[in-house]
Amino acid sequence: MQKEQSSLQKRIYKLVEQITNEKFNDEVSFLTNLVKRVVDIPDFEIIGGRIWRKNPEDNTYSIIYQYGNVKKIPENYTLTVDDQPVLKELWQKGTMLRRETDQILKESGIFIYSVTGVGEIIKNKYGRFYEYVLGFNAEQILQSFYETLSIIGTVASSRLKDYKLLKYQEKIQRDIHKAADIQKGLLPDHSVSFSDFEIFGLCVPDSEVGGDYFDYFQSLENEEDRLGILVADAASKGLSAAIQALFVSGAVKMALKFSPKISAIFYNLNNLIYETFPLERFVTLFYCELTNSSNRLVLYSNAGHVEPIHYRAEDESFRFLGSTGGILGIVPNQRFNVENTRLRPGDIMVIVTDGITEAQNENNEMFGHERLIDLIKLHKESAAKEIALLIMEAVQHFSANTNYNDDKTIIVIKRKSSQ
Repeated sequence: MQKEQSSLQKRIYKLVEQITNEKFNDEVSFLTNLVKRVVDIPDFEIIGGRIWRKNPEDNTYSIIYQYGNVKKIPENYTLTVDDQPVLKELWQKGTMLRRETDQILKESGIFIYSVTGVGEIIKNKYGRFYEYVLGFNAEQILQSFYETLSIIGTVASSRLKDYKLLKYQEKIQRDIHKAADIQKGLLPDHSVSFSDFEIFGLCVPDSEVGGDYFDYFQSLENEEDRLGILVADAASKGLSAAIQALFVSGAVKMALKFSPKISAIFYNLNNLIYETFPLERFVTLFYCELTNSSNRLVLYSNAGHVEPIHYRAEDESFRFLGSTGGILGIVPNQRFNVENTRLRPGDIMVIVTDGITEAQNENNEMFGHERLIDLIKLHKESAAKEIALLIMEAVQHFSANTNYNDDKTIIVIKRKSSQ
């Protein structure tokens, strides 16, 4: 007898495993297939099976599927918890065996039944209830079936949980795809020309969305043509970083429409980030304005960003455009200075995010500023686009054999040599 019961249990376990591993389009199709397969197992001598679904706002369950050799219950028939206390007790016991008391169900030939709860536990003012209830009836419910039904309920609930998690992840992925499309749409064209400057920018996010952002802003102020260049890096990762980057982009675009001073833009942006992002505030930002003045004056402010490199062709020297204020969002009411430099013919300015300088190789060495300087020296005669692409390629190759991941952005500004 025990041998026969063990053999039956093994077959049931394999059946449950097979059913739960099958693909299904939705929760109900999975459960209907499960009920049908269970009823069709001759060893259990089950007459019929049903699926009841909880109506979330009240204390009732409605029938959504029935199968077997019994008289059909009226479509959309509803049971109240008050009339069927087993439904209220089920969330604590999982599987129960009862004699039917509902007259309509008895008229359908249901006298002895076993039920198991499946899915999430719904909590409302009436109590706690399983999302779905599977009910099976027979002339006599075998102990082996009652025990197996407990296993079926547990496995089915786990499968539904996995299904919901998968659907949720798919929704998140769709949202991320949309966010990535929006972010890509906001990035400018890689190349832009201004006066006798060549500018090329490139952003390579670590994932579909990232916290790096750059943009160009051309304006006419006091009859002087200017080109603003912005590079921002949100300290957080993924979608939250992308949201911060988009926020910074919108705020700067709005501010520039009113042509305020650079220091005022940084001051107000710092306070906005501080107030808007209480948990992940930190954003580094570099902003400069190229002018069409005779000496090609460049005004800039640096809020804790990686120091841009200025190569001077005249004496082949290098200087760094250091911070003129703290990282945005750390403390309110920060003040930011505005500095200036000149880009003479042949000069190059390279602006990067820390995904470039902090890229690591298999020996945990950082790419750093020195390698950047060596590449600029080596390719100083090249166009801005070529310099940017060569640097990005070198960084990618440098960190190819490691797990280092970060958004990488580079902008190269080069003033054409005088003829």
